[in-house]
Amino acid sequence: MIEFRKFILNNGLRVIVHEDRSTPLVAMNILYDAGSKDEDPDLTGLAHLLEHLMYGGSANIPEYDTPLQLAGGDNNAFTNNDITNYYLTIPSENIETAFWLESDRMLDPDFTQKKTEIQKNVVIEEFRQRYLNQPYGDVMLILRSLAYTIHPYRWPTIGMDISHIEKITNENVRQFFNRNYAPQKAILSITGNIDAAWAFNLADKWFGSIPGRHVNARILPREPEQEKAREITVRRNVPSDALYKAWHIGPRTADDFYTLDLLTDLLAGGESGRLYNRLVRNLNLFSEINAYITSDFDPGLAVISGKIMKGVDIETAENELIKVVDELKDGAVSDTEMEKVRNRYETSTVLSNTNILHKAMNLCIYELLGNADMINTDVARYRKVTKQMVSESAIRYFRPANCSTLYYLSDKPAE
Repeated sequence: MIEFRKFILNNGLRVIVHEDRSTPLVAMNILYDAGSKDEDPDLTGLAHLLEHLMYGGSANIPEYDTPLQLAGGDNNAFTNNDITNYYLTIPSENIETAFWLESDRMLDPDFTQKKTEIQKNVVIEEFRQRYLNQPYGDVMLILRSLAYTIHPYRWPTIGMDISHIEKITNENVRQFFNRNYAPQKAILSITGNIDAAWAFNLADKWFGSIPGRHVNARILPREPEQEKAREITVRRNVPSDALYKAWHIGPRTADDFYTLDLLTDLLAGGESGRLYNRLVRNLNLFSEINAYITSDFDPGLAVISGKIMKGVDIETAENELIKVVDELKDGAVSDTEMEKVRNRYETSTVLSNTNILHKAMNLCIYELLGNADMINTDVARYRKVTKQMVSESAIRYFRPANCSTLYYLSDKPAE
């Protein structure tokens, strides 16, 4: 049981504290309820660019990293479809440095056109390296835009296209910050070697005077139910053909999220997974194969991806893959398999929750999902998943009409 205390500042900032005296460190996590789904479809990539710019100094602090490093701290951040998350660890005796740094950049980051242009170039190069210059790099660009027709999940966090990043202005950045980085859209968690009362006092001291801002209610287009199978074929300079299939599923808070998470683990939980055993080890159709759910807050995707062995017809490989998936619909899951995937999740969760930084992140995420105490109840939710629930979810979601397929073919001549 992870015990924690929570309170809300007058400006709306939610603060969660978990004491862990087994470490000399403290972790701080600040989550903003703003991700790439909050962008204008004609100007994507803003949320991720803003994350970069938040390290460029603020009103009273010229540069973020140096003071933190001098205090013995370490930090990083990430942006995804739903959130932007900043996190750090620091010796407990220097924790006030972290409060000072994070509160100042929530209050007034120092955005300038020069800094914006520099970071735009960094992000554009990141886009090229990640999506354009490596084999299979553009897969999710293609697959998301195929699976989603109107929801903002149809573009990746880094942006839909380089041209979008190129036209972002400093004013665009400031407007996105003002709309989304308000105290009432943030959650602050502190975990580790710190007294809860002292942490609350520091939070009020450093964050309490930051004024709340008017925040419009989030209104996103709802993705219509897919009623017909979609497919696209591309040819690229890659070593081998690859197959990607995506099925629409419910949101992160749906009851069957837990079932689908275990279902994909049954399919591709390492070398004991059904897809690996059948399609890689036994039939030698794929060189590698994977299955996962995207865990998006809004309705997401269940994805199966695999690289196909040279000389294997992609249609043959796809048909055999579908056979494996269809077996789950027929209830062909053993008690041993179910217990194995439940145990695997429980073990990974227990190990994760020994890390103060993971606890800080998870407390913020669960609080945004509706209840920070989900950090203590998720394992039980997974434990309740049955073979029948797996079968029912497979039937409900893994339908041909609900599937988008990317055939990613190699244009290299056969050797």
